[in-house]
Amino acid sequence: MSAPFSIAVTGQSLIRHDLRAIGDPRLAEIAEILKASDVAFTNLETTIYGRHGGWPLKGSYFGAAAPDVLAALKELGFNSLALANNHAFDLGPPGILSTLEEVAAHNFLHAGIGHNKHHASTAQKMTFGSRNVALIAMDAGPGPSFMYAEDATEGRIARPGINSLKVSRVFDLEAGTFDLLRSIQERLLSSPLERANYAQPEDPPDLHGQDEIDFYGTVFCRSDETARRIVVDRHSASAHLSAIAEEAGRDTFVIVYLHHHHWEPNWQQVPAWVREFAHDCVNAGAGLFVSHGAPVLQAVEIYRNTPIFYGLGNFLFHTEKDEQEWSPPEVWRSVIATCNFESSGRLENIRLRPIVIGGTEALSNPAHDRLPFPVLAGGRMAADILDDLADRSAGFGTVLSRENDIGRIAL
Repeated sequence: MSAPFSIAVTGQSLIRHDLRAIGDPRLAEIAEILKASDVAFTNLETTIYGRHGGWPLKGSYFGAAAPDVLAALKELGFNSLALANNHAFDLGPPGILSTLEEVAAHNFLHAGIGHNKHHASTAQKMTFGSRNVALIAMDAGPGPSFMYAEDATEGRIARPGINSLKVSRVFDLEAGTFDLLRSIQERLLSSPLERANYAQPEDPPDLHGQDEIDFYGTVFCRSDETARRIVVDRHSASAHLSAIAEEAGRDTFVIVYLHHHHWEPNWQQVPAWVREFAHDCVNAGAGLFVSHGAPVLQAVEIYRNTPIFYGLGNFLFHTEKDEQEWSPPEVWRSVIATCNFESSGRLENIRLRPIVIGGTEALSNPAHDRLPFPVLAGGRMAADILDDLADRSAGFGTVLSRENDIGRIAL
């Protein structure tokens, strides 16, 4: 008979520095919260530079870390890591192999990358107390196709990489604008062979009839409205949903993780396609759905008694000082969410502890150096974080209350 259990989930951990030598009591407070849960989960937003080596495959947003950051996360209290994200392939296949080797050596439940597609997409399992937990993690891009794991086929060897949820970006244009774009393409003498050359190392996108054009790698569709859409590949989604259902059918608690950078113009807004996919995952048997990508807090939804965290922003965010795109204050505000479940697996409540990544001093004074760790927020800052999250979540039917700097979602 399983006992009641709890899962703490945080924002993403873009970690480059070993935190174990830090004796600050504020970091100890954070660790105490994480260690109080049976499962403590984050996304490892990096790749490990280990014995397999590797080479940078990205420009200014390249990121890799030494294996000792895993020991730091372990000491903080984490025991479960999603590995599927836009930095997982920053060192190529060698980084994938080193990361797999090191997270296994540190005894994390981990998923989202693998030696091939089958391995990367397979649910990974671990027992916490009396509870069997499975983790399925995936990334929806955007990113080059070569960063995603593939199985061996005739003439091609297997490729280590990331577990992919395949999606495509489509722009709908009203007829007049669509015809203008087609005429520009014709005046530029753009040919299928030219577009194939410029698509490398990708293949050109597939088109479906005369109402679609490939304008140098982007598909535009003739439509009655002007809009942009993310379209989830049904075959890819179906494979993930089947894996969820298979694990849930074994009386296993399934955590599903999605990473993506298909952000809305307002990056705190939940994309409609993510909500639809999250609901599909819950319908298939997921007990918890967590997403990262946009480095900001997004809404929390309780769907069929299952918590859905559409975006938990950041937990550790070791970026360069000159990266001004991360200066908005919402990037540095988040929560630690502790989900408490009954022995049956039914959600009982969620406790939310607001945090400030890098410390409150740096948030109010940009000239102040940021701490390499988050601190608990209190007073007006805690109220602002929780009230903002409550407002965003209200549109999803979620009632979030707060008392003494702690948020609560009760069922």
